[in-house]
Amino acid sequence: QGQLVESGGGLVQPGGSLGLSCAASRSIYRIYSMGWYRQAPGNERELVAVITSSGSRRYLESVKGRFTISRDNAKNTVDLQMNSLKLEDTAVYYCGADTPMGKLWGKGTLVTVSS
Repeated sequence: QGQLVESGGGLVQPGGSLGLSCAASRSIYRIYSMGWYRQAPGNERELVAVITSSGSRRYLESVKGRFTISRDNAKNTVDLQMNSLKLEDTAVYYCGADTPMGKLWGKGTLVTVSS
């Protein structure tokens, strides 16, 4: 079973920046799209940003211009650079990958935006 491991969450002040990284295990021989999702307390999980193997990107409307997703296909990694963070960006962020085995999820990393 493939694994996704996230890193980089933490506490940041409003207006600050934070970077998240996700590494997929080398046992995953093929990954279609990779993305970041988030779930705030009481809310459903939502797609934040996704990138295909060819580099096409799509963002949640509220993070456009602030967040940037990038991917290294050779290393099976996907990063999310988050700038100008807002209180409402507080959530558990999950890495997700679409593979021939189905959708894989990481365990999540907490991002807290607070003054």
